[in-house]
Amino acid sequence: MQIVITNDDGIDAPGLAALENAARGLGDLVVIAPVAENSNCGHRVTTHAGLRIEQRGPARFAVHGTPADCVRLALHHLASDAGAVLSGINHGGNLGADVWISGTVAAAREAVLHGRRGIAVSHYRRRGLTVDWTTAADSLRPVLMQALTSALTPGRMLNINLPHLDAGAPPPRVVSCSLDPSPLPLAFTAHGDAWLYSGNYHQRQRVPGSDVDVCFSGNIAVSELPLT
Repeated sequence: MQIVITNDDGIDAPGLAALENAARGLGDLVVIAPVAENSNCGHRVTTHAGLRIEQRGPARFAVHGTPADCVRLALHHLASDAGAVLSGINHGGNLGADVWISGTVAAAREAVLHGRRGIAVSHYRRRGLTVDWTTAADSLRPVLMQALTSALTPGRMLNINLPHLDAGAPPPRVVSCSLDPSPLPLAFTAHGDAWLYSGNYHQRQRVPGSDVDVCFSGNIAVSELPLT
């Protein structure tokens, strides 16, 4: 199966390389990612300007556009035979309400809109710690193998969030769970005549058993999401 690899952190992001490593051997990989970071862009697409494509190597393309643009160009032109789109690994969680603003999740959603399998992958970050991308790829690979071969309800995508574990921690469990419906914290700090968002992501509300709770508790959260 031809598989498109994309993200919203840009084609040079270490999370993208980790996703490639995790997916290697699972299909014919084609990397089509934004030339620069597009975090928090949601499902924005470019319709009134040209989209430039840079070929960075065999089956590797950088697009001057958004993650959803990348998927649209992939399915129309660069990888029209793709059966799946893998988006990530995002440098930061995409849990609960995050999915509505995430460019990572939007890329997977765009794939499902066109009848392809869409899988978004993110890595929760604990403040002050760095991400071990090798461990992330190793943890993700069996989850991807299952996700790419198991039955999936038509019109739905998968959202996978990896936990941020301490060195030497036991391997995380894979837990199927629902999306946390809680809003993100409403917190802003005044700076002159402007207001800067100051909500603490790590202290957000957690509904027991939801994706936020599962991931914050040290396990891999896998959620099946509808398009709307």
